[in-house]
Amino acid sequence: MRSETVRLNIILPKDQVESLNRIAGPRNRSRVISESIREYIVQRKKVELEKQLEEGYRASAKENLTLAKEFEAVDLEGWDEY
Repeated sequence: MRSETVRLNIILPKDQVESLNRIAGPRNRSRVISESIREYIVQRKKVELEKQLEEGYRASAKENLTLAKEFEAVDLEGWDEY
């Protein structure tokens, strides 16, 4: 299924365009640029999610340590028997 497309006019450094043409050829530049942007967006979303998760872990760290200490005695119950 092909999504709706939009024509853009972009400016790139000449050396990048030359490299792009060598890799993709002048007829496939849009496809390569689109794939590159898609990968970039996926990577940025992943970095943002990791940042949010880290912030969440840091925010709940004190609460998690308190809960772990509360249940420490129960967790260790019966270990002397082994």
